[in-house]
Amino acid sequence: MNKYIKTILPVAALALTMGMTSCTGDLDVTPIDPNLDLESTPEGLLNKCYANFAMQGNQGGNEVDIDGFDGGTVGLVRQMWNSNELTSDEAICGWGDAGITEFVTNTYGDQHPMLYGYYSRLTTGITYCNQYIAEKGGHDATMTAEARFLRAFQYYLIMDAWGSVPFATEPLATPRQISREEAYEWILNEVLDLEPALSDAKAKKSSDKGYGRVDKAAAWMLLARLYLNAEVYTGTAQWAKAAEYAKKVMDSDYKIHKSGANQWSAYQMLFMADNGETGAAYEGIFPLLQDGKMSQSWCSSLFLIGSTYDADLHANVYDPGATNNTDQAWGGNRCRPTLLQKFGITNDDAYHVFAWDMTAITGDDRALFDGVDRLYDNTDPGVFKNGFATTKFSNWRSDNGTTNSATFADMDFFIMRAAEANLTYAEATARMNNGTTTAEGKQAIDELRDRAHAAKKASYSLNDICDEWSREFYFEGRRRVDLIRFGKFGGKKVFPIPSVVITANGFTQNTGY
Repeated sequence: MNKYIKTILPVAALALTMGMTSCTGDLDVTPIDPNLDLESTPEGLLNKCYANFAMQGNQGGNEVDIDGFDGGTVGLVRQMWNSNELTSDEAICGWGDAGITEFVTNTYGDQHPMLYGYYSRLTTGITYCNQYIAEKGGHDATMTAEARFLRAFQYYLIMDAWGSVPFATEPLATPRQISREEAYEWILNEVLDLEPALSDAKAKKSSDKGYGRVDKAAAWMLLARLYLNAEVYTGTAQWAKAAEYAKKVMDSDYKIHKSGANQWSAYQMLFMADNGETGAAYEGIFPLLQDGKMSQSWCSSLFLIGSTYDADLHANVYDPGATNNTDQAWGGNRCRPTLLQKFGITNDDAYHVFAWDMTAITGDDRALFDGVDRLYDNTDPGVFKNGFATTKFSNWRSDNGTTNSATFADMDFFIMRAAEANLTYAEATARMNNGTTTAEGKQAIDELRDRAHAAKKASYSLNDICDEWSREFYFEGRRRVDLIRFGKFGGKKVFPIPSVVITANGFTQNTGY
């Protein structure tokens, strides 16, 4: 991670030390650990706040900064993905890892190990941000606003997943449990307050100063998310506010990437090894930086790539002997039929084709699914070929050049991208228009369908929009959230608070667990 952090902020003299074995043990006592020994430059400590989103520890590889977990399972992206995708109508996995089956069947309890890992990663990240704000908050107003945003974003993820939140804003404070409604109001007011101090909204590539750092567009996007889901979180809808902040993003310097390169479509370029170096970067509002040499992580982009491939799955039409351009093909996460059906894919022989042929058959560049020698149905969840695979994520470069590692990914992960603003605006305005898109909302959806070379409709209903969220964002770690908002989620709306946290802090468990 020492190398990773230099790609966010320059560090003149980094001295970052911390008790590497303390975090989870201390979480048995308090979910936000006040006992970390952090000594660094302001740049070094802020970089640690960012790195918590993309890395598992300071050095990468198998080194982990939360005790009791391995380098893959405690990653924020991996567990955000597992909790929001395996529980939904999009993805299924048959690995024997403890907790996978419970996700797939929505039968998780308060001792679920992956939910505990996700919870621990988020509360640890909040600790880093609290430490920065307390010790370095007077150093630079923009950097402090970024730390506050990162803290608010992680509080948002906890609130969304668990409802009530273990809340503390000081490093040595004992956290108290607050309700989802209280958390929503705090996060909302915090983002509104910090937004003016962030840098102006400016799309960047990896060669530009500040790439990977959040700016005003990230604040607007988080506000749009909060307002879009306000009815779920508080019981009171805020559609007009959701549309207002989504429109700010749409009118900003961040844009939908529309130009493909070589054999790769514009949509594919969002999820490739050089997505930080091409025009695709201008869609990435909050990119989590990955580099096969500088930031070696098992739990972020490589997880998305490695877990969705087996040795027989090929992403590059001009190199069909290779898979995803890494040596990692774990054969785990693949598609449920309900995802395929959103693209009109049935169990007909015509759809048992390679992914580069599937897009032509479906008339949608986003239909990056492979059905060759694979079953349509998930008859046996433990068999990877029981289900179509997806080549959405890969470590190929759109210029067909060389990547930095044979194992680790160069693909940055856009935890926020501009397409979210389009669909947020379309949905929010449709909900204020008797469930049908306005002219402007239709145009926002059409822009995404034009990019995908998909046929457009005269108008879009709320059911259409729900499906469009899936077509545009499948496997990006958000589907459960959207299904809950549309009243289509089959499981409980919040996860159980980990039992160790309940026992140690006297918190109240969520209803039904």
